[in-house]
Amino acid sequence: MEPAADFLAQILTDAPQPVWVLDEQGLIVFANPAAVAALGYDHPSDLYHRHSHDTVHRLPDGSPYPRGHCPMQEPFRSGDAAHGADEWFERRDGSLFPVDWWVAPIALTSGPGAVLAFTDVSERRAAEQAVRERDAAAIREAESRAAQRRIVEAAAVVRRQVARDLHDGAQQSLVSVLISTQLAREEVARDPARAGELLDEAVAHAQEAINDLREIASGLHPPILTHGGLVTAVEDLATRASLPVTVDGSLPRRLPEVVENNAYFFVAEALTNAAKHAAATSASVSIRIHDAELSVEVRDDGVGGARAGGEGSGLSGLMDRVGALGGRMVVRSPRGRGTTVRAEIPVRPRIG
Repeated sequence: MEPAADFLAQILTDAPQPVWVLDEQGLIVFANPAAVAALGYDHPSDLYHRHSHDTVHRLPDGSPYPRGHCPMQEPFRSGDAAHGADEWFERRDGSLFPVDWWVAPIALTSGPGAVLAFTDVSERRAAEQAVRERDAAAIREAESRAAQRRIVEAAAVVRRQVARDLHDGAQQSLVSVLISTQLAREEVARDPARAGELLDEAVAHAQEAINDLREIASGLHPPILTHGGLVTAVEDLATRASLPVTVDGSLPRRLPEVVENNAYFFVAEALTNAAKHAAATSASVSIRIHDAELSVEVRDDGVGGARAGGEGSGLSGLMDRVGALGGRMVVRSPRGRGTTVRAEIPVRPRIG
């Protein structure tokens, strides 16, 4: 049977896990082939008589790990074993890789020493990252489905409202036009003056119908947005708001129609929220282009405390509008200090 020392050396040499042995000064006196390969060296002698801590142990930014705080030195300080997880070692070429390591005291013929083993956890971390990304993608998909459902439901509500408005407004006015013109036709021969009055009534009812249709169309897509663009439309919206609103914005050129539409109604809904939910007395709107991204910010001086996705916050619809365009919404709403909602919406093609 082989001597114990030779047998142990053979085990360490054949072990797939990187292992090295340190003397009482923390210098490497043995390194198995797995350790040499993992650290990018050519031969164990390239590591011998190097201080293990100074040679490999690094902070995540690549700077040296302070030796006085290094837990790898625990066997020399207290004689206890130690373990480190998700720390960083440096290869010979200067590249870093994440490791889990274990160190324990041993007795050498020259005095107290330590044996250190480590495992490259790059693959494990990559697998964990893949799981996190998969879970995040699943969450985003679920949120997207929920947002799409809310958008569909909101569109159904709008259609029902438009139908009611048409029935109660323009349709009734047009019925009155029809009645007045029929009566006028009957009175033309008998009472021309009365026929003229009926025709005047018909004209008035027709004008009412036109006004009702314009108002409904404005709620679906304001004409000023088509002709004047986003900033002009928001400035017009500000003049009709129920609270004082200042608008600061400029755009180098017209944006895609879908972006302008959603940005306009983002502002409209945010101002409605400010008046309805935040008890605000004033608000401001800022519109800017940064690189290929439109930034629209609405700030009010209301009670604050709004929370994205919270019940009754009025922010879910805003999030859905922005999310439908691949954008993101940021909400800042400290209690008693007003609310700021900012939409950041990708714009293609690139502007600027």
